[in-house]
Amino acid sequence: MSFQEINGRTWFLEINDQWKGQALALEVEKMLFDEKSKYQHIQVFKSKSPFGNVLLLDGVIQITDLDECAYQEMIAHLPLNAHANPENVLVIGGGDGGVLREICRHECVKEVVICEIDQMVIQAGKRYFPKIASAWSDERIHLFCGDGAEFVRKNKNRFDVIICDSSDPVGPAKTLFSQQFYESVRQALRPGGKVCTQAETVWLDLDLIHHLASGARKGYHSVQYAYTQIPTYPCGMIGFLLCSLAPKEAIDEKKDTYEAARCDKPRRRFDKKALDRLKYYSEEMHKAAFVLPAFARRVIYEGKKVDTQNKMDLMTGSEKKD
Repeated sequence: MSFQEINGRTWFLEINDQWKGQALALEVEKMLFDEKSKYQHIQVFKSKSPFGNVLLLDGVIQITDLDECAYQEMIAHLPLNAHANPENVLVIGGGDGGVLREICRHECVKEVVICEIDQMVIQAGKRYFPKIASAWSDERIHLFCGDGAEFVRKNKNRFDVIICDSSDPVGPAKTLFSQQFYESVRQALRPGGKVCTQAETVWLDLDLIHHLASGARKGYHSVQYAYTQIPTYPCGMIGFLLCSLAPKEAIDEKKDTYEAARCDKPRRRFDKKALDRLKYYSEEMHKAAFVLPAFARRVIYEGKKVDTQNKMDLMTGSEKKD
């Protein structure tokens, strides 16, 4: 059970086999929404904590009023500001509307297509998270209600930036963590294009991150991992895999394609007025997000193998030699 009575008070406990042996707990003030869609169980409750309203999908926290900025701003602005002129953007998932809100801060963007398979998520977001779902009226936004993986397969060479705001790799989001999906996304990008996907946490999922990054390097000029601090996600952090293609001129002129494609240094900057509206992202935070703990760097960039049965070896320095 995700909701339990403890000493006469109702608590939500995020108990899940994806992070065995640990659980975040928030005290519940009131259940606001509790429905099952065709795809998943959607719940919203008001917490007694500073986190405010909380959105759950199949019992897993997706957003809260307090810390959503750490996720929404970073997953959007890392790829968008790493691109010299993003005009056409695709969002896969993101029905709560937060990523759309951040994309629409960029005046250079001319078109935003969002693929959300579950319309009930959109409805819940608009009703219970109006400050997050504040950009739906922007005329640049076009909604496709359907499978994001199928959509990218049918739209080749169309987008400058693709943001995959998926939930964890179970249920309807499972296909968004496959090598086939990353290849389809690559084909949907224009030259110089960037893709940014939700990529779990280095504390629990290094084997998955290593698998995704290794596979993506076969098709992209640059593959990098960045992360953000967000207290209501497992281990207090979540990462992003940023996969990038070099611009056409860099390839034609035989320049270093990795340098031309990398995302850890902004190629565009917000003006002060725009930055003042943000809560988490900054140019300094952009650069810092790519600086990884030594154990994570060894696996993601240096090919160190992960012992899935004893992940602590990586942190204690007793890891086995390859």
